[in-house]
Amino acid sequence: MIKCGIDLLRTSRLADVNPAIRARFIQRVYTEAEIAQAQGYNDTLSGIFAAKEAVSKALGTGIGRVAWQDIEILHAPSGEPAVLLHGVALEVAQAKGLDEWAVSITHEGGMAAAVAVAKSARDK
Repeated sequence: MIKCGIDLLRTSRLADVNPAIRARFIQRVYTEAEIAQAQGYNDTLSGIFAAKEAVSKALGTGIGRVAWQDIEILHAPSGEPAVLLHGVALEVAQAKGLDEWAVSITHEGGMAAAVAVAKSARDK
């Protein structure tokens, strides 16, 4: 079984938010490790946000049942993003047998896009 999800958003969405609201939003959506890696860059934060949305779609849940911080997107030193699941997201993935993940993030013309693909070794 293979599942996929995709998301697209304007990077200015985060830049245009009131600073106090932005700070609360970042604390609610991103893990400490994601915040540290992004270093406040809107493009990076937007790409991670799109990747979280894409992963939630591949899980078949969207955001809601799965919390934002249940999906973590961290980058290797090479820049390659990786998916780490926690909490309900991990439970859903395990129940569906989704044990291999790939995610790709891109930026162009003020937009951030991400695609997530999950694979299960199970036959369904």
